[in-house]
Amino acid sequence: MTQRRDYLAANAGRRAPMPGFVLLVRDRRDDDPAMRIGITVSKKVGNAVIRNRMKRRFRELARAILPTDGVAGADHVLIGRASGIERDFSALKADLARALGKVKR
Repeated sequence: MTQRRDYLAANAGRRAPMPGFVLLVRDRRDDDPAMRIGITVSKKVGNAVIRNRMKRRFRELARAILPTDGVAGADHVLIGRASGIERDFSALKADLARALGKVKR
């Protein structure tokens, strides 16, 4: 996702807070089964190096988990939290799977 209005629309969707991130999922209702991903990490989290590292980790998480567990036809937004920096990648992976399970219910 690249446009601000898509991120604002996703804010009205389902929310699943986790220790390292917050997951927002919003069904687009446009009959397109493609899943879109948006990643945002604010300056409150850290400097540019840390924010970019978190974004790379989130992109890899999305590649690993979303094709199998994601919601078809929905926008998925990952919002980074400061505690996600030190969090182990396998823990983040488990958190994302658990968050997607919460959102699907």
